[in-house]
This record gives sequence, structure tokens and C-alpha cells, in this order.
Amino acid sequence: MTDSTKGCLLIVDDLPDNLRLLRDTLQGQGYKVRSCITGMMALRAAKAAVTDLILLDIKLPDYDGYEICRRLKADEQTAHIPVIFLSALNETFDKVQGFTVGGADYITKPFQIEEVLARVATHLSIQRLQTSLQEKNLSLIQEIEEHRRTKEALFCEKELAQVTLKSIGDAVITTDAKGYVTYLNPIAEYLTGWAEKEAQGVHLFEVFEIVNEFTKEIVENPIIQALDEVRIVNLAKNTILISRDGTEYPIDDSAAPIQDSNGQVIGAVIVFRDVTEARSLNRQLSWQASHDSLTGLINRLGFEQKLEEALLSAKKENQHHVLCYLDLDQFKVVNDTCGHAAGDELLRQITHLLQQRVRTSDTLARLGGDEFAFLLHQCSLEKATEIAETFRELIEKFRFCWNNKTFSIGVSIGVVEIDKNSKDKNSVLALADAACYAAKGKGRNCVQVYQVDNHELLKQRKERQWVVQINQALEDNRFRLYSQKITPLNSHLKPIYYEILLRLLDDNGQLVSPGNFLPAAERYGLMPAIDRWVISTFLKKYDNYYHQTVNKSDFEQNLYAINLSGASINSEQFLEFLKEQLTNSKIPLKNLCFEITETTAIANFDQAIELINELQQLGCCFAIDDFGHGMNSFDYLKHFPVNYLKIDGSFVRNLVQSEVDQAIVESFNRIGHIMNFQTIAEFVENAAILSKIEAIGLDYAQGYVIAKPVPFEFK
Repeated sequence: MTDSTKGCLLIVDDLPDNLRLLRDTLQGQGYKVRSCITGMMALRAAKAAVTDLILLDIKLPDYDGYEICRRLKADEQTAHIPVIFLSALNETFDKVQGFTVGGADYITKPFQIEEVLARVATHLSIQRLQTSLQEKNLSLIQEIEEHRRTKEALFCEKELAQVTLKSIGDAVITTDAKGYVTYLNPIAEYLTGWAEKEAQGVHLFEVFEIVNEFTKEIVENPIIQALDEVRIVNLAKNTILISRDGTEYPIDDSAAPIQDSNGQVIGAVIVFRDVTEARSLNRQLSWQASHDSLTGLINRLGFEQKLEEALLSAKKENQHHVLCYLDLDQFKVVNDTCGHAAGDELLRQITHLLQQRVRTSDTLARLGGDEFAFLLHQCSLEKATEIAETFRELIEKFRFCWNNKTFSIGVSIGVVEIDKNSKDKNSVLALADAACYAAKGKGRNCVQVYQVDNHELLKQRKERQWVVQINQALEDNRFRLYSQKITPLNSHLKPIYYEILLRLLDDNGQLVSPGNFLPAAERYGLMPAIDRWVISTFLKKYDNYYHQTVNKSDFEQNLYAINLSGASINSEQFLEFLKEQLTNSKIPLKNLCFEITETTAIANFDQAIELINELQQLGCCFAIDDFGHGMNSFDYLKHFPVNYLKIDGSFVRNLVQSEVDQAIVESFNRIGHIMNFQTIAEFVENAAILSKIEAIGLDYAQGYVIAKPVPFEFK
């Protein structure tokens, strides 16, 4: 490892996406990274330059990863390099085979990048420690040899070693060949609670007491193993040291035998360190990956893992569980009436309400938006239905108060049984969702148990309801354009940005928010028709107003943004329609902007690039909406020639309270400015958030503190 990098890594994988993701991430962490796509290239590369660690895929074009690892370990020049297998093969047999051929670790795909980073850092740390121990071992052997030559030289070397051991930041304990303590440095004294003089002559088992962090079972002492096997031994993972006074310290360590010039074992040395902070950080990152930051509940990812465990126990042990899918009935009313801050507080209060009634053996999760789920372990369908009804009554009686307004909140609950006949997690979730939707169809605020015989009818009913309503709204011209003002944060910035929004008038003349009908429109292919209506209606209004306005310079001050769906982007006919509409309109196209969500742009990558290039040639602007929502945001961003970058509101809304969200927004803003994008913060709901994003240096702000959506008219 060089002084300028954290380590030199070699990645071996035949998939370019995996190589790029791992390379960019690891380089961003300070590692020097090389990559190969075949086994033979890897064997040559490992010898050609310094290699501290290898990330090795198993399925390669020429040799499999097992064979490559076997050859690496058989070669004296590369045998010391730790190999971490990185493969989609997740059977126990595959993992055992990986360790058998000499692998140091095994990570299954799809992988979490945080896990990869943690394991790479751990193995590099182990390698450094092993090297350090080997060097110290060699130093001790040299001291013994020097003792034969001169007593004075031995004394000097011994004194130097003592000073060194007392000065280093790691704890060090040495023993004789039978495991009795001969030395502790000051750090070891502190962590074990034993003074050196007290510990000398005491067996290591008594001084160095280690157990598994979770089971509290005694862990095999590595120094005894090193003495028995005459080799360097690393401590088992998740080990804690119990100090003499009972204090527990999470530690990492490595033990090595001490041999004389004839190869006889005369003792052993163990070097260990307190890793409380590192282990705590790893737990925090793991928690954040599987939990919802707003409510503290398990998120969809964490819940799906629990659901898979329940399905496995149902199949193998014939256990019975029940999944309940909850959807709040009046959440959108609160959110639209009082803003996102009120919606967030409602979700927190509902979470607290549910947590008071959930059994300790069950799992409660927030799946997203206003959707919750709880998994009742080893519970009959009859009992689960009673529990679901209890939850329904509890929420029905609950009253949410905000700014002197009181709201009644109902809940629709879908219930589905999990037994040995259940399929995979996606199927079970889909059935629970269908039952929940059926509960809403019955008038909301009720419990619906999923039944096989009415599932198809419910599905058809949903399709007919939404298709009929949307098509009728298009026929009767019952859609309405709304807009929300997006204000520049620096006075010299122009223009003022207006996002064009959509509402639907139902049969009773009531406005329906897009969240109610757009998901169905996307699911059943109605989005291109809706997009066409929005574009033609907007351009007609714009054209009329433009030609009636005397002072055309006023138009330089405004920019109007229209959202485009993935279905429209994928349609060649839609692109031709849009180009024809824009060409026929006698208006300045530089005042038009089109927004595409990040997930839509990535999912329709080639079509999105073509659309952006075509319309920019006509003079239009483009914005990436909800940026940061996807896993590969930065990787794809550099390929999109857009003008504006709208940062996803999930990072902005908690900006004031969360240093993590603030750092994320700062990085998005910095990258955006480097790429010459104007940056926009969504969900700016209060003055504190506004002040924070101004300080960060974002260019625009969008949210209720700026302006609420209003019926759209040119002014």
C-alpha cells in the first residue's frame, strides 16, 4: 500500500456496470483501483503491480473465480493477497467452495456498496496488522540473535522495543509458550483492566476474556490457536473484550507465535484495538439502509427481508403468518390542505399509535407514502382479522390536530394469509395490496380479507373505474392546469420558473389530485394521451397570450416547465406530435422547459437522450426531476445534457435536522454547478429550510413557503 492511497485494489468482473460502480465508489474512497474482465488478465495484473486486495467474480469468460483464486494462492508472489469473492451465487456450497480455495471473504450479489466498502476496509486493516505482526516477530527474532553477540546490544534493543510498545495506539499482550502473560503495554492495561505486574504469570484466559457480542458465548482465544498451530490467527468477527471491571469493548485483533532461531515456539503476541466507533458507524449505516428516517420503522427493503423469512418458515416448518397492508384514507387531504410538514407529523403520530398495539413478535413497517404493513408471526387468519379490525377502530377514533384544524383519519386494511402454498414476496404483497384496494372500493375505513375467487373481479373493477374516469375526463375536457412558482434565490438569476401541474374534475365537480389518477394512467397506458392534452392546452393558452401582449420582453422573465412521462418518451409518435406542436406555435421556445424524473430518464435512457437533443435543437430547456432518488444518480447524470437539476424533496424536507441530508444536498448542488446546471430544491416548506438552501448556494426554491399550486393563467 502506498502512502498516497488507502490501498491498491484489483476488481475482476466481466460486467461493465459492476466494474464502473465498484471502481468509481472505491476510487472516491481513496483507493487506487485497477480492473480486469477475465481470469487470465487478473493473474497477470496481480503480478504486474502492487495489489493489496482482489474483488473477484466467480463467473468469468475463461476460468471461474475458484480456479483463479486457487492459482493465486499457489503462486508465492500472489499467495498473500486477500481475495473477496463477489458473486450472485449465494448457496452455502458456493461460499464454502470459495473459502476452501483460499478466499478471505464472500459477498453475494446484488450487493450493498456500504457492505463492500466495510469489508474491503476490514481486510486491508487485517492485512496491515498481519504485516505489522510479522515485522515485529522478525524484530524479536533479531533481538534474540543479537543477545548471543552482546548483552549490552540486547539491553538497548529491549529498551527500544518497550518504548515502542508503550507508544503505539494498539494494545499488545505477549505470553510464553504455555499462554501465561509476560507483558502488557499501557493500552492493553487500560482495555483489560489489568496492571502489567498483576497480569504477569496469569494465564491469558483470565486476563483476556472474549465473547461473541450477540450470543455472549466464549470465543476461541486466537493466541492459544496461534501457539498450537504456529501461524498468525485473526479474531472472529463480532467479538467483544470483557474488562476486569465488566466493561465491554468491541475489538479487532490478530495473534502470532514467537519463535526462536531454531523455529521453536517460545511465546506469542496479540495485538488488538478498540473498534467501538467503527462498529457503531457500521450499525448506523445498516440501520439507515433498512429503516424509514421519518418514522423509525422498518422500510420496504427491511420489511421484504422479514417477509421472505416468514415465507421460508411457512414452507419449511408449515407455520402460518398473516400480512396486513394499511393505507391511510385521508392522508392526502391533510397533506394537500396543510402541507408536507403536517403530513409528516401525521405519519409519526400514526406510527406511535400502531406501535403501542403491535406484539413484540410482529413486524411493523412503513412501505412508503401513507402505506404501512404489519406481519403477524404464527397467527391464524381469524385472529389476524380481529387484530386488523382493532387497528382500524384505533385509527378511526384518532383525531389529528394541526393549526387549529382537526382531521378524522380512516384506514383501509388488506389482509392475506401466508402458508406453505404462498408464492414469493412480490405475489404476497400484490395480494395484500389488492385486498387493501378492495377495502377502499367498499367505502374505505374497513378490513378486507383476500379471497382467491374475487381477486380477478377486483382487478377488472379497478381497471374499468380508472380507465372510464380518465377517458371521460379527456373527452369532456375536465382536466385543469395548475402551476407552482419556483423562485430564484439570487436576484440576478433569470427567469422565474413555473412548473405546470394537473388536476382532474370528477363527476361532482371536485378537484382530484394527480396522485389519485396518474398511477392508474401510467399502469394502463393513458399517460401519452394526458401528456398530449397538457401540451396542446398549454401551448394554445401560451400562443393566445403571447400574441395579445404588446411588451414581448416580459416573456424573457418566465420559464414554464411541463412534465413528461416515461410512456410518452418511449413513443416515436409522441415525439413527432411534440415537435409539430412546438414548430406550429409562434412563441419563443426558449421559455419552455420539459421535466423528466430521474427514474424515468434512467429507465428510458436512449429515448430520453434522443428527446432531449431533438427539443434542445428547437430551443427548449430540460430539467431532471426528483434527482437523487435512484441508486446510480451521478453515474447517469453526466450523460444528460440538461439545464436544470431538481433535487428530490426527500433530502430537502429534513435538511435542517439531518446533517446527512444537508451533506447530500450540498454534494448534489456542487456537482450540478460543476456541470453548469441550475439547481432547484423541492419541498421547501418553511423559512428554516429556505435559509439553509440559500446558505448552501442553490439557485432556485420550490415549496409551500414560496408558493402553493394555483390554477394556471398567464399574467
